[in-house]
Amino acid sequence: MFKNLEDKEIEYILENNYVGQLGYIFNNSPFVVPITYFFDKENNAIICYSGDGHKMKAMRKNPKVSLLVSNIENVTHWKSVLVHGVFEQHFGSDAKAYLHKFSLGIKDIILEKEQSKASFISDFSSKIYKDDVPAVFIIKIEEITGKKRLDFRV
Repeated sequence: MFKNLEDKEIEYILENNYVGQLGYIFNNSPFVVPITYFFDKENNAIICYSGDGHKMKAMRKNPKVSLLVSNIENVTHWKSVLVHGVFEQHFGSDAKAYLHKFSLGIKDIILEKEQSKASFISDFSSKIYKDDVPAVFIIKIEEITGKKRLDFRV
Protein backbone atom coordinates (compact mmCIF):
# COMPACT_ATOMS: atom_id res chain seq x y z
CA MET A 1 0.00 0.00 0.00
CA PHE A 2 1.29 3.48 -0.93
CA LYS A 3 0.93 6.32 1.56
CA ASN A 4 2.05 9.91 1.89
CA LEU A 5 4.85 10.49 4.37
CA GLU A 6 4.14 12.67 7.37
CA ASP A 7 6.27 15.80 7.82
CA LYS A 8 8.32 14.20 10.61
CA GLU A 9 9.11 11.20 8.36
CA ILE A 10 10.17 13.54 5.53
CA GLU A 11 12.47 15.47 7.86
CA TYR A 12 13.95 12.26 9.25
CA ILE A 13 14.84 10.99 5.77
CA LEU A 14 16.39 14.30 4.70
CA GLU A 15 18.29 14.71 7.99
CA ASN A 16 19.68 11.17 8.09
CA ASN A 17 20.95 10.80 4.54
CA TYR A 18 23.55 12.64 2.51
CA VAL A 19 23.30 11.21 -1.01
CA GLY A 20 20.44 12.06 -3.32
CA GLN A 21 19.55 12.33 -6.99
CA LEU A 22 19.67 15.90 -8.32
CA GLY A 23 17.31 16.66 -11.20
CA TYR A 24 17.84 19.63 -13.50
CA ILE A 25 17.15 20.74 -17.08
CA PHE A 26 19.77 21.44 -19.74
CA ASN A 27 18.84 22.32 -23.35
CA ASN A 28 15.24 21.23 -22.69
CA SER A 29 16.36 17.76 -21.58
CA PRO A 30 16.10 16.38 -18.04
CA PHE A 31 19.23 15.14 -16.27
CA VAL A 32 19.49 13.26 -12.97
CA VAL A 33 22.82 12.80 -11.21
CA PRO A 34 23.86 11.56 -7.78
CA ILE A 35 25.00 14.31 -5.43
CA THR A 36 26.13 14.66 -1.84
CA TYR A 37 23.89 17.03 0.10
CA PHE A 38 23.18 18.31 3.60
CA PHE A 39 19.69 19.28 4.75
CA ASP A 40 19.88 22.66 6.49
CA LYS A 41 16.63 22.48 8.45
CA GLU A 42 17.24 25.87 10.08
CA ASN A 43 17.25 27.65 6.69
CA ASN A 44 14.88 25.23 4.88
CA ALA A 45 17.53 24.54 2.26
CA ILE A 46 19.70 21.80 0.81
CA ILE A 47 23.45 22.58 0.79
CA CYS A 48 25.65 21.16 -2.00
CA TYR A 49 28.89 21.83 -3.81
CA SER A 50 30.23 20.93 -7.22
CA GLY A 51 32.94 21.49 -9.75
CA ASP A 52 32.10 24.16 -12.28
CA GLY A 53 30.83 21.84 -15.00
CA HIS A 54 27.69 20.74 -16.81
CA LYS A 55 25.22 20.79 -13.93
CA MET A 56 26.41 24.16 -12.62
CA LYS A 57 26.05 25.74 -16.06
CA ALA A 58 22.61 24.16 -16.45
CA MET A 59 21.34 25.30 -13.04
CA ARG A 60 22.57 28.85 -13.58
CA LYS A 61 20.54 28.92 -16.78
CA ASN A 62 17.43 27.22 -15.36
CA PRO A 63 17.44 27.36 -11.55
CA LYS A 64 14.38 25.12 -10.97
CA VAL A 65 15.70 21.80 -9.61
CA SER A 66 14.63 18.75 -7.65
CA LEU A 67 16.31 16.35 -5.25
CA LEU A 68 15.15 12.78 -4.65
CA VAL A 69 16.25 10.97 -1.49
CA SER A 70 15.19 7.36 -0.96
CA ASN A 71 15.45 4.64 1.65
CA ILE A 72 14.87 1.35 -0.16
CA GLU A 73 14.90 -2.02 1.55
CA ASN A 74 13.19 -3.88 -1.29
CA VAL A 75 10.50 -3.45 -3.92
CA THR A 76 7.68 -3.50 -1.35
CA HIS A 77 9.35 -1.62 1.50
CA TRP A 78 10.63 1.87 0.70
CA LYS A 79 10.30 5.57 1.46
CA SER A 80 11.19 8.46 -0.82
CA VAL A 81 11.23 12.24 -0.53
CA LEU A 82 11.11 14.66 -3.44
CA VAL A 83 12.28 18.23 -2.90
CA HIS A 84 11.40 20.95 -5.41
CA GLY A 85 13.34 24.16 -5.16
CA VAL A 86 15.46 26.88 -6.66
CA PHE A 87 19.23 26.76 -7.21
CA GLU A 88 21.16 29.63 -5.62
CA GLN A 89 24.96 29.83 -5.87
CA HIS A 90 26.93 31.42 -3.05
CA PHE A 91 30.33 33.10 -3.03
CA GLY A 92 32.96 34.33 -0.60
CA SER A 93 32.31 34.12 3.13
CA ASP A 94 28.73 32.88 2.56
CA ALA A 95 30.06 29.97 0.49
CA LYS A 96 32.67 29.12 3.14
CA ALA A 97 30.05 29.16 5.89
CA TYR A 98 27.72 26.88 3.91
CA LEU A 99 30.58 24.50 3.02
CA HIS A 100 31.59 24.35 6.69
CA LYS A 101 28.01 23.55 7.74
CA PHE A 102 27.80 20.94 4.94
CA SER A 103 31.03 19.25 6.04
CA LEU A 104 30.24 19.16 9.77
CA GLY A 105 26.69 17.98 9.17
CA ILE A 106 27.65 15.09 6.94
CA LYS A 107 30.46 14.02 9.25
CA ASP A 108 27.88 13.75 12.05
CA ILE A 109 25.52 11.69 9.87
CA ILE A 110 28.33 9.31 8.88
CA LEU A 111 29.44 8.90 12.49
CA GLU A 112 25.88 8.18 13.65
CA LYS A 113 24.70 6.05 10.72
CA GLU A 114 27.86 4.23 9.65
CA GLN A 115 29.91 4.32 12.87
CA SER A 116 32.92 5.63 10.96
CA LYS A 117 34.78 8.89 11.12
CA ALA A 118 35.21 11.05 8.05
CA SER A 119 38.03 13.58 8.28
CA PHE A 120 37.82 15.35 4.94
CA ILE A 121 35.10 16.23 2.45
CA SER A 122 36.81 13.91 -0.03
CA ASP A 123 36.03 11.01 2.35
CA PHE A 124 32.30 11.30 1.59
CA SER A 125 31.89 13.45 -1.50
CA SER A 126 33.24 13.77 -5.02
CA LYS A 127 36.67 15.23 -5.29
CA ILE A 128 37.22 18.42 -7.23
CA TYR A 129 40.03 17.38 -9.56
CA LYS A 130 41.08 20.82 -10.73
CA ASP A 131 42.72 23.45 -8.57
CA ASP A 132 39.44 25.37 -8.82
CA VAL A 133 37.50 26.34 -5.73
CA PRO A 134 34.28 24.31 -5.58
CA ALA A 135 31.04 26.05 -6.46
CA VAL A 136 28.85 26.10 -3.34
CA PHE A 137 25.11 26.25 -3.81
CA ILE A 138 21.86 25.72 -2.00
CA ILE A 139 18.49 24.54 -3.11
CA LYS A 140 15.94 26.87 -1.55
CA ILE A 141 13.09 24.50 -0.78
CA GLU A 142 9.70 25.42 -2.25
CA GLU A 143 7.87 22.12 -1.80
CA ILE A 144 8.54 18.68 -0.34
CA THR A 145 6.52 15.53 -0.90
CA GLY A 146 7.09 12.01 0.32
CA LYS A 147 5.71 8.55 -0.38
CA LYS A 148 6.16 5.16 1.21
CA ARG A 149 5.31 1.59 0.54
CA LEU A 150 5.36 -0.74 3.51
CA ASP A 151 3.92 -4.00 2.30
CA PHE A 152 5.79 -6.98 3.67
CA ARG A 153 4.08 -9.43 1.35
CA VAL A 154 5.74 -10.07 -2.00
